[in-house]
Amino acid sequence: MARTKLTKNKNLLRPKKTGAAKRRRLLEQRKRLLAADMPEEQIRRYNEKQIRAKLKELKV
Repeated sequence: MARTKLTKNKNLLRPKKTGAAKRRRLLEQRKRLLAADMPEEQIRRYNEKQIRAKLKELKV
């Protein structure tokens, strides 16, 4: 690809999300649920979507 094509499409130049950043965000979200007095066993059973839904529900 020539450089001119890359500059025309900004989506190709956007930074990509990394797995490490995703894991870091998930860990922070789990800590926020723990701070909201949720049992650790219950949080451990949740998947990523359930954790985010609980955070929205609690507005933490």
